[in-house]
Amino acid sequence: MKIQRDTNPALFFSNKEKEHIIKAIQEAEKQTSGEIRVHLERQFKNEALTHAWEIFQKLDMDKTEAKNGVLILLGLKSKRFFVLGDQGINDKVPSDFWESIIQKMTPLFKEDRFADGLREGILEIGKNLKKYFPYKRDDVNELPDEISFSL
Repeated sequence: MKIQRDTNPALFFSNKEKEHIIKAIQEAEKQTSGEIRVHLERQFKNEALTHAWEIFQKLDMDKTEAKNGVLILLGLKSKRFFVLGDQGINDKVPSDFWESIIQKMTPLFKEDRFADGLREGILEIGKNLKKYFPYKRDDVNELPDEISFSL
C-alpha cells in the first residue's frame, strides 16, 4: 500500500528523512567548498524555472564567495524539481552536468523515495564539484545545511 505524503512542505519528510538529507549535505560539503541547499514548496508561484531562480536569490545562494551555491528545489503539488548551480559552477562544469544529477535522482523520486533521491543527488554533486571546488581546511560553511520550505 502506497502512503500518501502530505503536500505541506513542513510535513513532507519525517524527522529521520530530514536527518538523512542533512547528513548527506554535510558529507557532500566535506568534499567541496560548494554550498548545497534543499528547498520545498507546495506549489511554484510563477513560471517554474524563473521561480526557482527567485528562491535561489531569496536563500542568498548567489552570495557565496566562489559563486558555487547549488539549490535543489522541489514543488510538491506540481511534482517537479530543479537543480540549479550558480555562475561559478556553470562556468566550469560540462553542459550535461545538471542533467546527469537529475537523472540520478528521478528514478528514486518516481518510487516515492524522495529522501534517498535527494541523498544520491547531493552526494553526486559533492563528488563532482570536488574537481572544480575542492574543500580546503579553512573552508567556511557559508549557508545553513538545513532544509528550507515555503508554504
